[in-house]
Amino acid sequence: MHMPRHYSFLTAILCSICFSSAWAERSVEDDEQLINDPRVSHRSYVFEPTGETLPYAVFVPSTYQAGSQSPLIIALHGLGRTYDWLMGYEGFLDYAEATGMIVATPLGYTRRGWYGSRATPDPLDADYSEADVMSVLTMMREEFSVDENRIYLYGHSMGGAGTYHIATNNPYVFAALAVAAPAPLHDLAPDGLAAIRHVPTLVLQGTADDAVPVDMTRRWVREMQAIGMPHVYVEIEGADHSLFISQNRENMRKVISFFDIVRKHYPPAY
Repeated sequence: MHMPRHYSFLTAILCSICFSSAWAERSVEDDEQLINDPRVSHRSYVFEPTGETLPYAVFVPSTYQAGSQSPLIIALHGLGRTYDWLMGYEGFLDYAEATGMIVATPLGYTRRGWYGSRATPDPLDADYSEADVMSVLTMMREEFSVDENRIYLYGHSMGGAGTYHIATNNPYVFAALAVAAPAPLHDLAPDGLAAIRHVPTLVLQGTADDAVPVDMTRRWVREMQAIGMPHVYVEIEGADHSLFISQNRENMRKVISFFDIVRKHYPPAY
């Protein structure tokens, strides 16, 4: 029997610990929360590879009914932000409520783990960051009636890099992706997108972004075009790196509306 990829990934991490005396280091700030919204549930769980308790946040729409399948969004924050940061984006939860979507925001092990998309000062942080996201996804599937054809991955900045990376490593899990000002490595070849060429993707980018140059995002979009990857590219004139999505209901609506019309159109592969 072939095990799902995320289980083998966690097993590999556990094995690496057995042969390493170095443990990834977390700080108190990694567990801090910011969003004080009664609609958001702040939770924690024991992270199997290290035995540490990690936080994550969950939003469940008021229309949710056990036994009735609901769409799920896994949302990844930017560099240095709290695990619940995206729950505070203007309009995010309002639109999730209106469309009946569950939202979960993992920490990614630390605030700066990059979800495995690039090397970290402590090499284990990157591995753990990706594993934390997949662990939260597993828990959401186990606790809620999740529509397996409607699991979405969304990320901003560092979270955008993580979205590309995690989707590439799990190419048959997500029905669609959305990235805002995605920050993959400058020297990471866009042809890595080939593994997810079948996954519809929404890309939002501002032309005045001083953290993620618009030319870099355009290069990735050109690769999507070249490989026939279904995508929507929204370039926003004069928009910055952060506020154009975190404090702009209309752009947040674009993300939810995109997810609301896309269903998985390919068979699962395990």
